[in-house]
Amino acid sequence: MITQVTNGIKISVETSFEGTFFKNYKMHYAFGYTISIENQTNASVQLITRHWDIFDALKDIETVDGEGVIGKKPVILPGKTHSYSSGCLLASPIGAMKGFYTLIELVSGETFEAEVPTFKFAAPFAMN
Repeated sequence: MITQVTNGIKISVETSFEGTFFKNYKMHYAFGYTISIENQTNASVQLITRHWDIFDALKDIETVDGEGVIGKKPVILPGKTHSYSSGCLLASPIGAMKGFYTLIELVSGETFEAEVPTFKFAAPFAMN
């Protein structure tokens, strides 16, 4: 598990290799990840946007920006954690992701970023 704390928001990531499959005559490598976002501040916050840089050993870096996570904009109370699972398809058996969430402190209305540490993807057969 990889963990990082930014501005009182602790983000932990676990990854898994889900398998391979052919699509459009190309091999794809499926990876899963579970992210836990713990609010270690004294204020309620809401996750409003996400930013990802996706690294694939066989492709250029892909950038993804969007609202919330998996269709939700969770409110995270002080001392509470929001967890979710998602996935990523790569053209190679090795890659990584990093990014950040933009959150809003609900009482003050101030926005801030919480960094998501770089987490790596590696199919077991690709590692020595």
